[in-house]
Parts: sequence; C-alpha cells; structure tokens
Amino acid sequence: MNTDKRDENLLVVVAVEEYARRHQMPAAAVLQLFDKHGVLPLIRRNYGTLHTQDLYETVTFAEDVVQRNTLQSTSG
Repeated sequence: MNTDKRDENLLVVVAVEEYARRHQMPAAAVLQLFDKHGVLPLIRRNYGTLHTQDLYETVTFAEDVVQRNTLQSTSG
C-alpha cells in the first residue's frame, strides 16, 4: 500500500473515531451514517486538501456533509 492510500485510510479512521466520540455513537453506526451520506468517498476525493489540515478538520468536514445532506433530505 502506498503512502497516500495509508494517509487516506488514516483520515477515514480519524474521522470515524472522532465523530463517534463527539456524537457518542458506536463506530459501526458512524460507518453506516457515513455510508448513507457518501462521506468516505468524499474524504478520499478531497484528500489533497484535507491532508494539509489538522486531522480533526476532517471530522468537521464529515459533520458538514452529514448535516447538509440531512437538511436537503428534510427540506426536499
């Protein structure tokens, strides 16, 4: 596995674990939530930008995606 893939995986793990901690959810539930909202592919696609930020900014990014998708689904 190359370094970029390992780093992408690190961002995913940090996002899942920290989101779970912040929202008092099991990691498995966070994975399901992220899957529902397409968060993991977005993290991977935006790796180029996200890896230059603090690791926890990836969690904020994930929270924004979930919130935006939730708002769209309730208003649409």
